[in-house]
Amino acid sequence: MSKKKGLSFEEKRARMMEIFFETKDVFQLKDIEKIAPKEKGITSMSVKEILQSLVDDGMVDTDRIGTSNYFWAFPSKALHARKRKLEELESQAERSALMEELAALRQKKEQLKAEIDKYRECDPDVVEEMRQTNKVAKEAANRWTDNIFSIKSWAKRKFGFEESRIDKGFGIPEDLDYID
Repeated sequence: MSKKKGLSFEEKRARMMEIFFETKDVFQLKDIEKIAPKEKGITSMSVKEILQSLVDDGMVDTDRIGTSNYFWAFPSKALHARKRKLEELESQAERSALMEELAALRQKKEQLKAEIDKYRECDPDVVEEMRQTNKVAKEAANRWTDNIFSIKSWAKRKFGFEESRIDKGFGIPEDLDYID
């Protein structure tokens, strides 16, 4: 004859939940220890352990009133928990889809930015900026040229040097002139 196989831990948990859902009642531990072996075939030795695992997972609620602990679980709570879990999973799926879309858009943005950079020198704003920069550089070069001519003039008056000797001594090119 074959021996009767015991229930797995998960089967015991499911049957324990059936007790709560079918009766829709509040129990003390001693009540559950009496009901579970008779109606669901759960050994009374494992009732406390199974009940505690259900409480730890938030499937069964418990509260201490006076010196007694009371346990309960209603089908509506399980339904709401499943709905919340489903909404959470759907929002995660939606989030991952949005993250993929964001990555694709960022890649597209980088491609467009690279294309814009290729044509940057044709941009009217960039061209105008270059013109302004060139104008400032030209004014600065002419100001320094003016300063060099002023110093050369001062050196000629003060020391009586010839212009070619001043140019040679300071490395000033002979064709130095203002930029037009």
